[in-house]
Amino acid sequence: MNSILIIDDEVKLRNLLARIIELEGFEVIQASDLKSGFKKLEQQAFDLVLCDVKLPDGSGVDFTAKVKEHFPMLELILMTAYGNIPDGVQAIKNGAYDYITKGEDNNKIIPLIYKALEKVQLNQRVEKLERRLDQKYSFEKIVGKSTAIVQAIQLARRVATTGTTVLLTGETGTGKEVFAQAIHQESSRKKQAFVAINCAAFSKDLLESEMFGHKAGAFTNAIKDQKGLFEEAHLGTFFLDEIGELPLDLQAKLLRVLETGTFLKIGDSKPTTVDIRIIAATNRDLSKEIEQGTFREDLYYRLSVFPIELPALRNRTADIPDLINHFLTVMAPQSGKKALKPSKEALEALKTHSWPGNIREMKNALERGLIMSNSTVLELMDLPIEFQRKSGQQFKEMTSFELAFAEKNHIQMVLKYTNGNKTKTAELLGIALTTLYRKIEEYHLV
Repeated sequence: MNSILIIDDEVKLRNLLARIIELEGFEVIQASDLKSGFKKLEQQAFDLVLCDVKLPDGSGVDFTAKVKEHFPMLELILMTAYGNIPDGVQAIKNGAYDYITKGEDNNKIIPLIYKALEKVQLNQRVEKLERRLDQKYSFEKIVGKSTAIVQAIQLARRVATTGTTVLLTGETGTGKEVFAQAIHQESSRKKQAFVAINCAAFSKDLLESEMFGHKAGAFTNAIKDQKGLFEEAHLGTFFLDEIGELPLDLQAKLLRVLETGTFLKIGDSKPTTVDIRIIAATNRDLSKEIEQGTFREDLYYRLSVFPIELPALRNRTADIPDLINHFLTVMAPQSGKKALKPSKEALEALKTHSWPGNIREMKNALERGLIMSNSTVLELMDLPIEFQRKSGQQFKEMTSFELAFAEKNHIQMVLKYTNGNKTKTAELLGIALTTLYRKIEEYHLV
């Protein structure tokens, strides 16, 4: 039940209004002045306040600013016997939902209350989603206690509250986007957009259009103006993954954004201004790229104001058991299974693997294992073939026919799990899409 507080020094009017609102099924509490009204706000949770403008101990307009400062989720409707435009304007500026005249707007009060409460519910849903985002992308969600990962987290926490440009380096699959999201969530820009793009995923022309946008008529099929991702990220954070893949001419445009906060859309002559924080990531050695002439040195220095290197999984092996348990717990419900525990043999195989694909490879391997498992224990046989080949005499002695049979069954089960999605299947199997198609044809899989 929604709770509404009425603050008015006119007893008869207050009681009448309270009765009308109570008939709608709302809980109503009354106060005769601002002091007692604010005390009730501190003692009980309310969704909406109906407040007179002129009260014995102050102005409802000024009171609105105080309430919104202490209770930002609350909505206020101000009521006055003598409405005037300056008070109404100031009330809205101070955060009031609306400003109405007593008597003239009596027939509007109930519909207005419902609209104000709809906004309260919307605000509450947004806050709940923001809390979920905070929990999902917080540094606390990064699994690991090894010195290498703890040091990386400490550096990221330190820079998160600033507006400094960050360069995340490390091998593929070390969690660079996870760190970028966590930095954004702990920054002052957390309520604004986090926009990400993989610079290796687009052709040069498409990448330029995606990043900077274009004007109508700039090229064939450009029938209307199009915002780029830089504009979408205005006031927020823009994450550029695989920055080492960015073409040289686009590097020059990115440098301009970093230096001036402006850029030109394709086909435009007027600069667009943005206020964004940039986080970049790469698995390349950019100093070597500079020597080879494929990366601008001035851009590198602009991006690497605060570099953070994320450790490879082989350099944080103490974290492997915790990561295994984390992924098995999180992914089991998604597979329609209870949380599994790895057998001794499976755990040993996972711990001794070199993990060239790091965290991403581990996640995929465990997801494949969950698909194959038929019990509450993740067995060695459930893991991908490469783990089985490295572990145990029984697998070393498997014939080529037996290995092919196991591989066929494995691919078939993963295809079933992904509902035939070849791209997702290839990702889970850790093979190229072309290899998957070849295997499907070789094993006559549908």
